[in-house]
Amino acid sequence: MTSDVTPHLKPVPTPGPTEAVDSALADLSEGEKNWGRLTLAERRALLERVHALTTAHAQEWVTAAASIKGLDASSTLVGEEWLSGPYSFLNGLGTVAHTLAALEAGSSPLAGATFGTAPGGRTTVSVLPLNIFERLLLNGFTAEVWLKPGIDRATAQRTAGLAQLDPTRTAGIGVVLGAGNITSIAPLDALYELIAFNRVVALKLNPIMDPLLPVFEKVLAPLVDIGALRLLTGGADVGTYLVQHDRVDHVHMTGSAITHDAIVFGPGPDGAARKAANDPILTKEISSELGGVSPTIVLPGEWSRADIEFQAEHIATQRLHNSGYNCVASQVVVLSSEWKQRDQFVAALRAALDRAPARAPYYPGSDKRVSDATATYPSAERLGERGGRVLITDLNPGEYAPLLQTEYFAPVMGIIELPYSGAAFAAKAVQAANEEFTGTLGINIIGTPGTIKGLGEKFDTMLADLRYGTIAVNAWTAIGFLTAAATWGAFPGHTVDDVQSGIGIVHNALLIDGAERTVVRGPFRPMPRSLINGELSISPKPPWFVTNKTAASTGKLLTAFAGAPSWSKLPAIFASALRG
Repeated sequence: MTSDVTPHLKPVPTPGPTEAVDSALADLSEGEKNWGRLTLAERRALLERVHALTTAHAQEWVTAAASIKGLDASSTLVGEEWLSGPYSFLNGLGTVAHTLAALEAGSSPLAGATFGTAPGGRTTVSVLPLNIFERLLLNGFTAEVWLKPGIDRATAQRTAGLAQLDPTRTAGIGVVLGAGNITSIAPLDALYELIAFNRVVALKLNPIMDPLLPVFEKVLAPLVDIGALRLLTGGADVGTYLVQHDRVDHVHMTGSAITHDAIVFGPGPDGAARKAANDPILTKEISSELGGVSPTIVLPGEWSRADIEFQAEHIATQRLHNSGYNCVASQVVVLSSEWKQRDQFVAALRAALDRAPARAPYYPGSDKRVSDATATYPSAERLGERGGRVLITDLNPGEYAPLLQTEYFAPVMGIIELPYSGAAFAAKAVQAANEEFTGTLGINIIGTPGTIKGLGEKFDTMLADLRYGTIAVNAWTAIGFLTAAATWGAFPGHTVDDVQSGIGIVHNALLIDGAERTVVRGPFRPMPRSLINGELSISPKPPWFVTNKTAASTGKLLTAFAGAPSWSKLPAIFASALRG
């Protein structure tokens, strides 16, 4: 998740940070031996202890997160911190433990998976729902991992498990440079390094997240105790010394492409020159998740007033969740200028952005990035109680470029229009998304079931042609982030000198090898309108909507459920969700 201010670099560290890093890496060198001796069953038991500790300290986690974000404890927006914090981590731990149990029994994590096909000779693997509880709690939502062309079912089942297929073969020390926006990112990324690659981990928190250190020390204690993990804090000096250290074998970071390039090539003009020559100063391998400018394509069709208002709230959520400080916060809505309901939809989106709950701009540099957007587009509207949100509309095609190529990482949203309809609009929208937008992390597509059905095979081709790591149809790509078994990362193929949204994937709790992308699908309408209109979904307004009135209570209940699933907990969750 990105920002140009995410900081892991600057010159020479002080002796204190240097000594702390040296000590942590020396501990990890010994800890790697301990980790390599653990059986799959022992590793699973460790993760189950972390799971139990996360459940026990979930309220502390959310309290610390809310304080970082400047949220009042009574705010419905605290629901965001439940879902994107301990809930996400619990799901990741639980699914990885399930994967280790399968490998321990001599089976493939994909032995019972549902497989399908996609255009271009691709095999797909269903990763949501994985069980009856997910089918009930996320009714109507699905996710599939698309494998790279040519990988068949048998190959996928044989290779699933990654480094845990040979747990005694460790791969040194990995550094994880944590994100400063979503609180589960750092521990989830550390978990993936440890399990997918068999690397012990030096996890450096982003300074914004330092208040969570006491919680992480409690939650991650089982991994710390055996020497598989060390937690580090500090500024850019610590990060620089850490990634360049001789003991470190691999670096994974979450941040911006600017920060990535400064780490790999060095800062300033010298770094730019080295990048142009592809002459990195960081010679060890680096993986990354770097965000970008995420589009939402709206397919023109016949929408009711309720459809327009619901989807306006949906897209407002895609931008305003976490106040826009998300790597896949939708920044640009792509509309058909020929859509007869265009004006109604834009008015509804403007209203949804304006009336969403107010919140403080906690992320460093946010106000400047908002000002930069309004300086570039002086006709932009300032919305919200504090006027801190920006809506950019009525642009000429020649004015699109800054909006499509600058990730504002702030509550800034723009609309562009293409003069096509039907299948031609879908094709041109795909072309624009692939060729004109910066980044390949995530893209959303919204359209009525009838519109999608009418496109037929052309819609399947649309999905296949989009070069994005996660594609969401009538959903937000963040559902892919919340789905533990889904893959999360840029579309494959980027290089360190043209990194775009990053290199590699994370999450992927079934340890699938050869993944290309994840495709998420959701219902166009919430219940009861979904059932009235023939959609087989009983999901009400999702709890991640910024307009959900019970988001906090539902998020807390879902987290307790993820900590200890039970049929007896479902009625309270459903009751809270229906009141949202």
